Amino acid sequence: MKTVRLTSGTKKDLLEKLLKRSPNSYPEFESRVAEIIKQVREKRDEALFSFTEKFDGVSLTAETVKVTPEEIREAYAAVDQRFLEVIRRAAANIRAYHEKQKKYSWFDSTENGTILGQKVTPIAAAGVYVPGGKAAYPSSVLMNIIPAKVAGVGRIIMTTPPGRDGKVCPTTLAAAVEAGVDEVYKAGGAQAIAAMAFGTESIPKVDKITGPGNIYVALAKKAVYGHVSIDSIAGPSEILVLADETANPRYVAADLLSQAEHDEMASAILVTTSEKLADDVKREIDGFLKVLSRREIISRSLEQYGFILIADSMDEAVDAVNEIASEHLEIVTRDAFQVMTKIRNAGAVFIGEYSSEPLGDYFAGPNHILPTNGTAKFFSPLSVDDFVKKSSIIYYSREALAPLHEDIMTFAETEGLTAHANSIRVRFEEP
Repeated sequence: MKTVRLTSGTKKDLLEKLLKRSPNSYPEFESRVAEIIKQVREKRDEALFSFTEKFDGVSLTAETVKVTPEEIREAYAAVDQRFLEVIRRAAANIRAYHEKQKKYSWFDSTENGTILGQKVTPIAAAGVYVPGGKAAYPSSVLMNIIPAKVAGVGRIIMTTPPGRDGKVCPTTLAAAVEAGVDEVYKAGGAQAIAAMAFGTESIPKVDKITGPGNIYVALAKKAVYGHVSIDSIAGPSEILVLADETANPRYVAADLLSQAEHDEMASAILVTTSEKLADDVKREIDGFLKVLSRREIISRSLEQYGFILIADSMDEAVDAVNEIASEHLEIVTRDAFQVMTKIRNAGAVFIGEYSSEPLGDYFAGPNHILPTNGTAKFFSPLSVDDFVKKSSIIYYSREALAPLHEDIMTFAETEGLTAHANSIRVRFEEP
């Protein structure tokens, strides 16, 4: 990890370096993704199965692309029962948290004959994408499906790349069933996103697509946005730890490495007011790297995107944290809750030395699908809100409209929209 003194210059350089990790910084992939989407949109199942064979090495048909009840039974038999119970406990926490996010329709009426309100309606169909390949992520399955289920989405489908045996990873499949999925399809990559966005003979079109994925998946979601809704265009994972001299360096080092192990593009940053802590954390990281299984990935991640920023004051450190707007932010300071009140931009905030990032990844309840690459300045974690839509409700009686109708006509005529004005005028014409 590189240790630098925090200045306006070093902060600017860091932000520019981190921005290069954004999916929007890889235009060379966009043409390939566009061609995959075009083929699936035009040839539907034929193209989907062709790309699955090309990229995943699996030959599928309309009869085998959808996961069967027998495959679900096989998956449950293959999953360790203790882990299945862990999935269920985590799911209960996630469900309880998201239940508190539910919004309800509301209506306000007045004595003069107006009713204004908002009607909240769940979307009809949601598509969840779950990565395969190097690792299985049943936690992401829970985080995507459960909010949709709580929101009342009528049909939830999941796509995920099949293994070489043509099957879905057992833990992924079991988590999907526990979360309440309706259908699971064996499809991955940009071709799966295209299938959910436009529909094929086998995979239904959905209204919204959520879930993480590689650069092809991220760019495919960007390309189909507008035909369907998406959650976000997610970049590589990132963690920022804000700490002072009271922090435990061993804990801080372990937490930084917990995100660096995701992939070589992951970012791990420590912002601290203590040079001693900075030195101690680097020493602990060196020790952990000797024993962790993904040390090669971690080392490359830290070499490229690992930073220790030393600030002169906590206010300066907080300013840097808000500029970076990290996906995960841990606050390990003497007055952590007070510091938390100054944080404006972060996907998820973990407070205190026992609230490490994996707690949020797996078990606490809040969603771990979070804004990355500085988008926490204007995006929020995945939530129940992502799976509902809101309609405005307006009712006026003649008596309520009468005293306002000339004001409305004036507004319309000022904008040159005479048909708008006429729509109001005809209601008050003499018989």
